[in-house]
Amino acid sequence: MQKVTMYTTAVCPYCVQAKRVLHAKGVTDIDEIRVDADPGQRAKMMEITGRRTVPQIFIGSTHVGGCDDLMALDSQGGLLPLLNAA
Repeated sequence: MQKVTMYTTAVCPYCVQAKRVLHAKGVTDIDEIRVDADPGQRAKMMEITGRRTVPQIFIGSTHVGGCDDLMALDSQGGLLPLLNAA
């Protein structure tokens, strides 16, 4: 399974929802980068994604986007193939 990295904050309901979706698909380990605890990480997230909001989700080296993007990818049948890509 691909490595999942998520830029997140402690109190973000969309982050919680994204984690639920990923766990339901069998993801057991999410590398969470807390941007509320480290402002430098927020700047890095904005630089690499062009977005300010959390969550920002990466599966392997693919930037999926936020929670809505993740759920759209799942509803289109693209999440599991991306997670299981070699």
